[in-house]
Amino acid sequence: MLTTFVAQAQGLTRFDAKPGTIPADALWVDLIEPTQQEEQLVESALGIDVPTREEMKEIEASNRLYEESGALYMTITIVTHLETELPVSSQITFILAKDRLITNRYSDPLPFQRFIAYAERHPTVCGSAVSLLAGLVEAIVNRMADVLERVGADLDQLSSEVFAPPQKYRRSAKSVARDSRTILVRVGQNGDLTSKARESLVSLNRLLTFVQQSGAVTLQNDVRARLRTLSRDVLALSDHSSFLGTKATFLLEATLGMLNIEQNNIIKIFSVAAAVFLPPTLIASIYGMNFQLMPELEWLLGYPFAVGLMVVSAILPYFYFKRRGWL
Repeated sequence: MLTTFVAQAQGLTRFDAKPGTIPADALWVDLIEPTQQEEQLVESALGIDVPTREEMKEIEASNRLYEESGALYMTITIVTHLETELPVSSQITFILAKDRLITNRYSDPLPFQRFIAYAERHPTVCGSAVSLLAGLVEAIVNRMADVLERVGADLDQLSSEVFAPPQKYRRSAKSVARDSRTILVRVGQNGDLTSKARESLVSLNRLLTFVQQSGAVTLQNDVRARLRTLSRDVLALSDHSSFLGTKATFLLEATLGMLNIEQNNIIKIFSVAAAVFLPPTLIASIYGMNFQLMPELEWLLGYPFAVGLMVVSAILPYFYFKRRGWL
C-alpha cells in the first residue's frame, strides 16, 4: 500500500492522489508491504532506490546506514506484536531524499499509528522531512520505554514470587513444579522481549548518530536539539534494558536453583524413609528365615516381641535424623 502525506496549515494530511502518481508537494511517502509496481513508481518519481525486504534484513552497518545520490538510507529494527506472547522483530527503512521522507515497512506498529494521529492535529511536527523523522523516532522510543517499564514491573512481581519466604505458604510438590514452570515461561518471555527491545534501541542509536553526522541533510537548531535528546534517551534505555536482561537471567537461574532444591528435598525424604525402614526389614528378614532352632518361635510372646522390636528400630533412627536436622 502506498500512502502520501502533505503538510498543511492544520497538520499532516493524508493525500489521496490518482493511482500511479505521487503529489509534487508530498512530504512523506509511506510504503506498507508495497507491491513491485508501487516500488517502481516511487523509484521513478523520486529518483531513489527502494530497498527490498531481503536487503532490509541485512545486519551490516554498511547495508543499513548509507548515503547514495544525495539520499540517506537508514534501516532500523522495531518490535511489533507486543501485546501477544510472541513479539516479532521487523525492519523499517527511512529514506531522506530531496526534503522528503520515504518509509518502507512490512508491519504497522503502534508508534506509527500514534504519530500519524498526533501529526494530523499539530502542524509544528511536520515542518520538514527531518522533523517527521524525529517525530517517528520519538514515538518509537516512547513505545520502547513503555515496554521496558512493563517488563520491569513483571520482573519485580516474579522476583517476589520466586523469593517468597517458605513459611508464607505450604504447597505440594506438584503445585511447586506447576508454578515454577509458569515462572520460567514468564521469565523467558520477558528476557526475549528485553533482548528484542535492546536490538531495536541499538539500531535507533546508530540511526540518530548517522543523521547528526551526515552532511547531506541540513538540520535546524530545534531539530538537532531533539535528536540529541533522543540519543541520550536511547542510551539510557539501552542501559536499562541491559539491567533488565541481567535481572531476567538472575531470576532464571534462581528459579532453576529452587527447582533443584525441591528435587533434593524429595530425594532426601525417600533416602530417610529407606534408612528408617531398613532395621525393621532386617528384623523381619531374620524371623522369616524359618530356622528350626529359633527360641522365639516357641515363645508365647515371640510375635509381640518381634513386632515391638521392629517398631523400636524404626522410631530410633527417625528421632536421630530429626535431632541432626536432616528432616
